[in-house]
Amino acid sequence: MITSCSAVNNTNPDPNITKLTLWHGINPPANREVFQDLVNDFNQTHQDVELEAIYIGQPDGQLPKILTAVVGDVPPDMLWFVPQLTGQLVALDAIRPLDDWLDRSPLKEEIDPILLESMELNDRIWSIPFATNNAGIFYRPSLFEKAGIERTPETWEELEATAEKLTQDFDQDGLIDQYGMFLSLGKGEWTVFTWLPFVYSAKGELLNQNQQPNLVNEGTIAALNFGANLVNKNWATLSAPERGYELDNFLSGRAAMQVTGPWTLGQLQGMDIDYDVFPFPQKAQSAAVVGGENLFVFKTNSEREKACFQFLEYVLSEKFQTEWALRTGYLPINVKSQNSEKYQQFVEDNPVLEVFLEQMKVAKVRPIIANYSRLSENFGRAIEASLLDKKTPEQALKESQNRLELVFQD
Repeated sequence: MITSCSAVNNTNPDPNITKLTLWHGINPPANREVFQDLVNDFNQTHQDVELEAIYIGQPDGQLPKILTAVVGDVPPDMLWFVPQLTGQLVALDAIRPLDDWLDRSPLKEEIDPILLESMELNDRIWSIPFATNNAGIFYRPSLFEKAGIERTPETWEELEATAEKLTQDFDQDGLIDQYGMFLSLGKGEWTVFTWLPFVYSAKGELLNQNQQPNLVNEGTIAALNFGANLVNKNWATLSAPERGYELDNFLSGRAAMQVTGPWTLGQLQGMDIDYDVFPFPQKAQSAAVVGGENLFVFKTNSEREKACFQFLEYVLSEKFQTEWALRTGYLPINVKSQNSEKYQQFVEDNPVLEVFLEQMKVAKVRPIIANYSRLSENFGRAIEASLLDKKTPEQALKESQNRLELVFQD
């Protein structure tokens, strides 16, 4: 059972210390340990504030807990979550706008401008970026070499051909021992995040110019047809539902390619396997999606909110961002951190990061709208139905579009 912030605060033995709680879902576990180290550093250097960071589970299980806490009026003081939750939290009048505080902070000028869109809704600032990333396609060079593949694919057609060459039945028993690719299955946000680069590469969108659902378009249909074709030809294997972030198949060599991001570098570097990464291949254009999470401040009182601002300043700082990036592989959101000698040396030592840094130049922020969770869920349902061959991509997208039109009309 998760302890509410009010329960923690009522037992505060020292009236001179403001105790705060922050809920998060940081993964893998090694990254949670890094975050706890940084929280400990914050607590040691801020004598009047004590922050407790509470892990509340993986993305598919976090949202019900968050919304239950909000409705029950027992939220944490701060929340780590994808910024696409902004609209829902604003509609519930649960979070505090941050414009007044951020406008006075010199750190505002140090935030990477590409992330400003993730912070805003209706011309107000509602969150600050914790760290950022985007996804690429990790691969096993040894398996490429064994299959006679000399270069990484740059187009969808080349990616398909590469997946075919990598798919192998080594013992000729009629069962596939090595798949070309591991694909995310499910209707949750992780699955949507991994498929949107394909949509954007084919010049697809989820919304029209009036910010209304627009799931049935050439780009979305092309992306789901591409995935369904890989699965139908047995050149790709699917994750368990909502578990597309797990690396077991990639680590074991059962899948030679997988969509994931730089947050896995800490885990991969500690293992005795070969790996590398290449950008999302193109259909009509280069594309990527801005990942990472933001921090929200829930409405409490002026004293508690002011204490939260101290932690937000700590997270935005060059010190925090550099330490977090060096120890986890996330990309720093502070431009001073990005340009620091320490981080530039880290990139030189870990050249795979150059792929993600370069992709940030074409990366798009997912929509920040009140009904984003419904939009994402219904696109996810279309992905799931297409990959499981329950419906054609066009049929699945049309059904999701029809459901969304009812939601957005209401």
